[in-house]
Amino acid sequence: MDDDEAIARSLDGDLAAYETLVARYSTLAHRTAALLGAGDEAEDVVQEAFVKAFRHLPAFRRDAAFRPWLLRIVANETHDLTRSRGRRADLVLRLGAATDPYAPDDPAGAALDGDRRDRLLAAVRGLPDRERGAVVCRYFLQLTEAETAQVLGWPVGTVKSTTHRALSRLREEVADDLP
Repeated sequence: MDDDEAIARSLDGDLAAYETLVARYSTLAHRTAALLGAGDEAEDVVQEAFVKAFRHLPAFRRDAAFRPWLLRIVANETHDLTRSRGRRADLVLRLGAATDPYAPDDPAGAALDGDRRDRLLAAVRGLPDRERGAVVCRYFLQLTEAETAQVLGWPVGTVKSTTHRALSRLREEVADDLP
């Protein structure tokens, strides 16, 4: 069942159809919440986002894509959470089941790669919130510029300029550490 059919059936009261959407987008929603700063509370953010999405499903524009609409709700919920905490949450990056590019018989290479990754992630964590959000959406979640704009509620031009600024800042930050 595709998203359009699941949404139509959900609007007709078919909870199993909405469960299909939840199953399809749960992992992405968790990753988004974690990358945007929800940390250990990502589960709560995602649960609340799916509840709000269900509640507001009748207002969903049927000609729009569901994924960016849902991720916008996740981003808003994460923002509300971090704002209400009164402090910045640590950015928890879960790279999932990323494969190690080094052979198991190259522990020095694996250690060097891990060190480089840690430095880069620390630099991403140190970015201002807006720049970090743009980088997370574009490169960690692999969203298009249009999807990133929709998720963050910005014009596409703002996504482009903010991403450019963030990448320039990251290049300066890690230039000596990473090739």
